[in-house]
Amino acid sequence: MIIVFALLALAVLVTANWYLWRRLFRDTTSGPGWARRVGAVAIGGGWVLAVAALVAERSGAPFWLQRVLAWPGFLWLALSIYLLFGVMAGEVVRPLLRRFLERRAGRGEPAVAAVPHPERVPAGVPAEQPQEADGAAASPPEGPREAAPGPLAPQEEPGPTTLAAAPSRRLFVSRVVAGAAAAAAVGTVGYGTYGVLRGPRVKRVTVPLAKLPRAAQGYRIAVVSDIHLSPVLGRGFAQKVVDTINSTQPDLIAVVGDLVDGSVKDLGPAAAPLAQLRARHGSFFVTGNHEYFSGAEQWVDEVRRLGLRPLENDRTELAWFDLAGVNDIAGESEGQGPDFAKALGDRDTARACVLLAHQPVQIHDAVDHGVDLQLSGHTHGGQLWPGNLLAEAANPTVAGLERYGDTQLYVSRGAGAWGPPTRVGAPSDITVIELASRQA
Repeated sequence: MIIVFALLALAVLVTANWYLWRRLFRDTTSGPGWARRVGAVAIGGGWVLAVAALVAERSGAPFWLQRVLAWPGFLWLALSIYLLFGVMAGEVVRPLLRRFLERRAGRGEPAVAAVPHPERVPAGVPAEQPQEADGAAASPPEGPREAAPGPLAPQEEPGPTTLAAAPSRRLFVSRVVAGAAAAAAVGTVGYGTYGVLRGPRVKRVTVPLAKLPRAAQGYRIAVVSDIHLSPVLGRGFAQKVVDTINSTQPDLIAVVGDLVDGSVKDLGPAAAPLAQLRARHGSFFVTGNHEYFSGAEQWVDEVRRLGLRPLENDRTELAWFDLAGVNDIAGESEGQGPDFAKALGDRDTARACVLLAHQPVQIHDAVDHGVDLQLSGHTHGGQLWPGNLLAEAANPTVAGLERYGDTQLYVSRGAGAWGPPTRVGAPSDITVIELASRQA
């Protein structure tokens, strides 16, 4: 089954890229030449770079090589998606534009005046003479009689289009549609990349908790997930995230997983700004699935060294509520999966409880253990539209606040991006959760 699926995926990928090449290069050129060859090399080379970037990241290749491959390879992934959408949309526009041009050509054709055809008269036969007023024939002029002209040349019938116009029009339409698709794709990816590199924006959400005491009214938790420090998003990006969090002056900071895509050796310097996080009641961390691709134990030790407190299936009792955290599901492969009983089993259920859990699907265990609020990430809000449709199929909540029984779930879209440093239709965020007491 795995081989069949791989072959099917390969067939779809090859077909999609052949279609891209056809619409962007073959149909926009009048014949074989350098443009078509350049197009084939560009599309094929883009995928070679993309695959190489993924393999280099997962295999722990030298960090300089990861950085060289990451930018062009991952950006090509995003660009190819929106190029494909653009040329597919062009299939709707193409016949409409061609029909418009045909009608315009017909309306713009110059009118042809009616020209009388002279009557042919055989040689030697006198032409009919005009009659005098009294009916007698007028006398012909003196001089030799001229022979009647010979057969006239056939007249050309004007047509709406010439034979050469149809191919020319098809080429023009193909170039217009391909150019518009390319411009839209480049603009979309460019703006989406700028949005990520600019840094996440702050969202503010009020969450009422029935068990929260009145003294905790307005308590602020800064939630950040999916920072994804990597060969693309490095120390400068981490500094922007830290500065944005600190500017909200939170009471508590929750980093809910997927902090990194790489080893401590390569990305330790990039994560160093996390030591500057400031909150009245401290900063807390739980693992995401990408930590288990990057050496989770080493990263847990590193974030602890930077001043964050890891909650590995653990909890702490704060003044007004319990704060708990569970490991990510991906840790099960290493014997370090989530343990809700260990984190929540013996707590005082009369107190409000806030749980940090990277993946939204962990909400069902949270409901079973009487959690009041779960804070998660993982989905990126879909990151690249229409990825939100896939995210909705795999997660109970893709972004925002929803209720499941007596438990509320808030899912952040995340601060960074995985793979392409690009977001379309899913802007990055850092969320300030303001707790509200129903007793206030």
